Amino acid sequence: MFVFSLPSFLVLVTVLLVSPITAAPPESDRFEVAVYYFPGYHVDPRNEARLGKGWTEWELVKAARPRFPEHRQPRVPLWGYEDEADPQVFQRKIDAAADHGITVMIFDWYWYEDGPFLNGALDRGFLKAKNADRMKFALMWANHDWVHIFPYKRGTPRTVVYPGKVDQQVFDHVMDHVIQGYFRKPDYWTIEGKPYFSIYDLGTLLESFGSIPATRAALDAFRRRTIEAGFPGLHLNAVAWGRPLDPETGNPVPMDRLIQQLGFDSVTSYVWIHHVPLPELRTDYQRVQEAYFDYWDRAKGMFSVPYFPNVSVGWDSSPRADQSDEYGNFGYPFTNTIAGNTPQRFAEALRAVRRRLEQQAHGPRVITLNSWNEWTEGSYLEPDTETGMQYLEAVKQVFPPADVP
Repeated sequence: MFVFSLPSFLVLVTVLLVSPITAAPPESDRFEVAVYYFPGYHVDPRNEARLGKGWTEWELVKAARPRFPEHRQPRVPLWGYEDEADPQVFQRKIDAAADHGITVMIFDWYWYEDGPFLNGALDRGFLKAKNADRMKFALMWANHDWVHIFPYKRGTPRTVVYPGKVDQQVFDHVMDHVIQGYFRKPDYWTIEGKPYFSIYDLGTLLESFGSIPATRAALDAFRRRTIEAGFPGLHLNAVAWGRPLDPETGNPVPMDRLIQQLGFDSVTSYVWIHHVPLPELRTDYQRVQEAYFDYWDRAKGMFSVPYFPNVSVGWDSSPRADQSDEYGNFGYPFTNTIAGNTPQRFAEALRAVRRRLEQQAHGPRVITLNSWNEWTEGSYLEPDTETGMQYLEAVKQVFPPADVP
C-alpha cells in the first residue's frame, strides 16, 4: 500500500491535470518489424509419407557438414530441435520475438491444389499459444512449386512434388479460408484496417489464371470478398523478384508495370539474394548489403506503391544440398554463401534501414526480416549455440519494443 499526505495528493492531481498525455504515434510514424517464418520444423503428413516417419527439416540441419574452408556448419539450435506445432514451444518463440522488438510474424503459407501444407506451426503452434496476443501475424502465400531438395543430389532431375499453379476453384477456397480462418483473428496484421496478404511468386500467380487481366480479376474478387466480410479493404503485397512471364505472349513483364497492372498496394522482398548476385563462395555481408541498398534506391523510384525494405541475416543453403556432393555455385541449393554476417554487422544494417525510413515522409514504416528460422538457408534469428541471442539483441537495440521506455 502506498500512503501519501494531502499536500502530496494535491501535487499529484496538479501534475496529472497539467501534464500532456502521450498518445500512441500515428500508424504512419510507427515501425513495424515483420519477420518471415518458415514452418518446416514440425511433422506434416505430406512430408512424413514421402520422407519417412517423423521427418522434419531438422534432419537436414543435423546432417549439415562444413563443405569448404571456414564454412560454418553445422548450425545447432540453442533451444534444441523443437516441434514448432507445440503451443508451449511457440510460446517461447513469441516471447523472444516480442521482447526483442519484432511486431509481426509473416508465415510462409502453403496451399496447393489438394489443400494446405505445413500449416501446423501456425494453426496448432502460434494460434494456440497462450501469449499469441503479444504479436500480430500475417500470411505470405508461398505459391511456388514445391521441389524435392531434402536434400538435392546434384545432377538428378528436379522433381516438382506439388505445383504452385492453382485453378479458380482452389483460389476460391483460398480466399474463403484466409478471410474466415485468419483475417477475423483479432491479432491479424492490418495496414489502415486492411488485412495484409502477401504473394510470393507472381509468375506462378499469372500461370494460374492464364493472363494479366484474369489475374487482376481474381485479385479484385479477393478484395470484394474481404470488404463483404466487414473489412475496409485488403492490403495486397507483392514479393517482387525474378522475371515473371506474360502467359499470353511468353515475354517477361517489367516488374513495375506488372505491380501496377495487378493493383498491388505495396511491394517488398523476401531475401537479399533475390536482388544481389553472390560472386564468391564466401561473399562478404557488407558487399551484399551495399548492393541491396542500391536495389532499394532503384525500387523506390521504380514502383508507384510503397516498397518495404528487407534485412537478411545471411545465406547458406548447403544443408539442402546432398552432403556427399562437391559443393559450389552450381544452382540452388548449390549456391555461393554470405560470410562475415556477424550480429554487429546485422545491427549496422538495421540502423541504416531505420535512418532511411525515418527520412520517409509518408506511408507505413515497415521492414521485413529474413528470417526467424530459415535454418537450412542460413538466415535465422533464432538463437544457436555459437551466437546465442545476439541477432535478436541487435533487433532490440535498433527497434526497441514499444513497452521499453
